[in-house]
Amino acid sequence: MKAHACPRSLAHRLRSRSAVAAAALAVLLIQTLLVWNFSSLDGSSGGERGGREKRAVGPDKAAGQPPRSGLQRRSEPPPPELGNAAGRHKLRADVYRSHRPKEKRQPSSDSNNNENSVPKDLDEVDGVGRPGERSHRRQGAAKRENVPGRAAERAVALPGARWGDRIHALAAERPRTTTTAPSPAASECEMSGKEVISALSRAKSRECRQQIADVYCRHKNDLLMPAKLPTYCPLQGKVSANVEWDEEDVSDSSPVSPVRLAFVLVVHGRASRQFRRLFKAIYHTAHFYYIHVDQRSNFLHREVTLLARQYANVRVTPWRMATIWGGASLLSMYLRAMEDLLDMRDWSWDFFVNLSAADYPVRTNDHLVAFLSKHRHHNFIKSHGRDNARFIRKQGLDRLFLECDTHMWRLGDRKIPEGIAVDGGSDWFLLNRAFVDYVVRSTDELVSGLKRFYAFTLLPAESFFHTVLENSALCGSMVDNNLRLTNWNRKLGCKCQYKHIVDWCGCSPNDFKTADMPRFLQTSRPTFFARKFEASISQEVINQLDAHLFGAPAPGLPGLSAYWENVYERETDGADGLTDAALSHYHAFARFGLERAAAASLRGRPADNSCRYEASGHPASVHMYFVSDQFQGYLVRHTAVNRASAQTETLETWVTPRDHFSLASPAQPTNRLQHIQVGANWDPKERMFRRRGGPLGPEDEVSAAQRWSRCSANLTATVVWIDPTNVIAATYDIHVDAAADVTHYRPPLAAPLRPGVWTLRVLNRWSPLGQTQFVVAPLQFRQGRPITQEEARRAHGGPAGRSYMEQSFHGLNPVLRLPLSLGAVEEAEANAGLTGEPLSHWLDRLLASFWSAAGVCAAGPDPAACPVLPRCRHTAWSSDSPDPKSQMGPARPDGRIR
Repeated sequence: MKAHACPRSLAHRLRSRSAVAAAALAVLLIQTLLVWNFSSLDGSSGGERGGREKRAVGPDKAAGQPPRSGLQRRSEPPPPELGNAAGRHKLRADVYRSHRPKEKRQPSSDSNNNENSVPKDLDEVDGVGRPGERSHRRQGAAKRENVPGRAAERAVALPGARWGDRIHALAAERPRTTTTAPSPAASECEMSGKEVISALSRAKSRECRQQIADVYCRHKNDLLMPAKLPTYCPLQGKVSANVEWDEEDVSDSSPVSPVRLAFVLVVHGRASRQFRRLFKAIYHTAHFYYIHVDQRSNFLHREVTLLARQYANVRVTPWRMATIWGGASLLSMYLRAMEDLLDMRDWSWDFFVNLSAADYPVRTNDHLVAFLSKHRHHNFIKSHGRDNARFIRKQGLDRLFLECDTHMWRLGDRKIPEGIAVDGGSDWFLLNRAFVDYVVRSTDELVSGLKRFYAFTLLPAESFFHTVLENSALCGSMVDNNLRLTNWNRKLGCKCQYKHIVDWCGCSPNDFKTADMPRFLQTSRPTFFARKFEASISQEVINQLDAHLFGAPAPGLPGLSAYWENVYERETDGADGLTDAALSHYHAFARFGLERAAAASLRGRPADNSCRYEASGHPASVHMYFVSDQFQGYLVRHTAVNRASAQTETLETWVTPRDHFSLASPAQPTNRLQHIQVGANWDPKERMFRRRGGPLGPEDEVSAAQRWSRCSANLTATVVWIDPTNVIAATYDIHVDAAADVTHYRPPLAAPLRPGVWTLRVLNRWSPLGQTQFVVAPLQFRQGRPITQEEARRAHGGPAGRSYMEQSFHGLNPVLRLPLSLGAVEEAEANAGLTGEPLSHWLDRLLASFWSAAGVCAAGPDPAACPVLPRCRHTAWSSDSPDPKSQMGPARPDGRIR
């Protein structure tokens, strides 16, 4: 027996090794399959929230994708020393036309007011979002409310839970584990779809991956949502009640029993002053205001909470959700807010009206109340039209989605429940109390089944209420009009700008500007609100609307043309509320203010230390400042210690940007170039950089935009990026149509960018059209603390091998007459290791050529140690200066505050 023990042991080891090798091979094959599926996905699209978009053929196509290669044009000889085009790119730029396309009158079934943003010309796009196109900096996942996990079948039937919690629980419940006691839904489920495999590979948290797997398996086993639902509508076909519109009748009427409105304001962001203007315009003591502030908007939540304390009929939701574009969480939020309103015994309301901070009234509350009092039994909700098949496909209703990790994951296909008519359109509506009560409290099969279905639906708020209403016994109350005017420009608004949070492409309305004022005065149909408005884009159009609704402002009203928008507040955003680049810039701006305070031009006696300060701590707040819709710079509030008195004071510094754009000299008659701007956070819808003034750091993804005059001929322009050491970082061609006024492209530059002064040139046939310079500032801080030398060398040393792209453009240096400077390279390498005071001096020296301190004031309550410093509340530019447009006051005897 012992003689055979060794051979058996050897055979056992061989079998074990074979098993390990087979297992390793299986793992490798699975990983390969994941990568293959992950890299072979394509994009689809939806609207405003929904709709689909064809792949763009230009710079905004996928900003990270290199354009087509090819520098040499057939019509011109190759430049000297270029070789094989030097690896340059050629592309066709996104072209924006400066004239507004003529608005065609749309039939009532598909009017311009259709908030459902399905692009009308996008019919052939399918597939799931390409993972490579998602943002490298995913939005931070905010902590959601903990909702108890419960099976879909039980959640709908629980009578004690709130509907908002219940539907959110369906989409966000923690999946059951299958390691010890696998559920029937997940025990025999093969993850075979490329969409679910892609979602699993991209999800960040283990909990989200578990939810994806569980939801997918329950769906595969027909345990997730109903296959068939009843309809209770006694009418045939698509129903829309006919509502007569008489402007004079509505204006003059005083209803005997006027309706009372419950405004649900769904707000996020930082535009607190614009929100207060909206609130003032719609406020009346007869109505009620319930405000939900996004869980990530702490600054705005503080401001809204302070406002609500002033008025008895204003409340802020005691709960907050982190809603995302297209997410199931938005429907959960609406259902919970509706249930809260129904439970408030002291609030007797008749209509539910939802608004965002980007809305504004175009008629007064009196007009709205008079109109709704005549039609108190109707529900005003905008439908997409009559082509349901197209709407379902474009809106993605036939696809399974799940929201987790602050993302909407597409998991595969599904079927619409049989027996019902699906409808949808805008997610802005006016619903009467009877219908709200039915949606929230009914436990019939239609409502409960649709809540289960829409818990896993993209853009559910754009379809859930429509579908419930159209299939309910209240279907005859539907009016196909949400009483809103929406500024749609689908060519600009459908740029797949939400792919980083949704596996779908979508559209968003444009902002109104002063040229749109005549559209608000139309009377062909009842319209009481319009969207979207952004005071940082155009405050003047809001001023004009106020004058139209409430009369001209008082002569000499202070701050009428000024606008302030907060971008940072230490009290609410915390020490980590700023990026390293932003914090470094704001510290330098504060130092500019201290230098101005100590300047002889301000004090007149340079030897006097009473106006000399030392900076102390991080900035307290930062605002953007605008005058007449033009960006004027940043207002940085900070603390400083006075050298003479040792007194700690709060100062505010106003810094303004300097433009370094110049046209070619001498100017050419055929030069269409008007301006060049380099920045980050490009908004293709509004054709502007959201990061005003372009504060840039080494880790930013930068892009360039060119503005052109219109002409009768097309133009091919060459764009060249040159770093501080004369290394050509990128170069590419853009085709500029004759009617184009803006082109934009983000080259895929390798990070980190070398700090210093960069140059961007635009040429045509190697003749210069113009150039601009911009600064990439070194980082003084890393995660809120002073940067170490090792961190500085990594952040400031430039890209590996001094190459920003895979190919080198060194052969173009002689063509562009860019001498290679060994001294510049040595200086850059020496600066890369700076820390402490030398780093601060380098940062200030670089920024001083691009920013300047235009003013400094004292913001504290005590007299400033420097006697000539003006008080901030008495300056025209400070964030403390009077702003009557957004200041609140008590209600007048007529119930209004505006």
